[in-house]
Amino acid sequence: MKKEDCFYLGKIVKKYSFKGELLAKLDTDEPDLYDNLDAVFIDLRGNLVPFFIEASQLHKSDLLRLKFEDVDTEADADALIKTELYLPLDLLPKLDGDKFYFHEVIGFTVKDKNFGDVGILKGINDSTAQALFEIDRDGVEILIPMNDEFIGKVDRKHKTIEVNTPEGLIDLYLED
Repeated sequence: MKKEDCFYLGKIVKKYSFKGELLAKLDTDEPDLYDNLDAVFIDLRGNLVPFFIEASQLHKSDLLRLKFEDVDTEADADALIKTELYLPLDLLPKLDGDKFYFHEVIGFTVKDKNFGDVGILKGINDSTAQALFEIDRDGVEILIPMNDEFIGKVDRKHKTIEVNTPEGLIDLYLED
């Protein structure tokens, strides 16, 4: 399994017991969807390794308590702390309407209600306080905040995202 065929589920943050149980912080709005998993992939030095789950249950609101097969001691558990958890993309719940996963809209054409075709969505920068669409317009990068008020419609069939940005925002990137 390759990382590009998977999505990031969360990270193992600490041990829970002396019997090899671990707590993982999940990167999801709906942690209960991942309560009954059979297995996850763990990133061990750049390789995704499958780990089979003996038992799991939600712990507090966003933590998942995990007991993996063959992880029975504190030392086994220590080796997995701070590792990242992944699942295959086909296990992502389907989103409809104007909700989307970042990876599924890369390559979509972004169209602005006033400006017209802006360009092709090359990436999403979510390392800032507000996530940004990174759009390529003939070699010029245009950044548009991923604000619910700006996003009009996500059309999966035609691979387009309609936005309605404040007048002049796109022009700022195109002026010499």
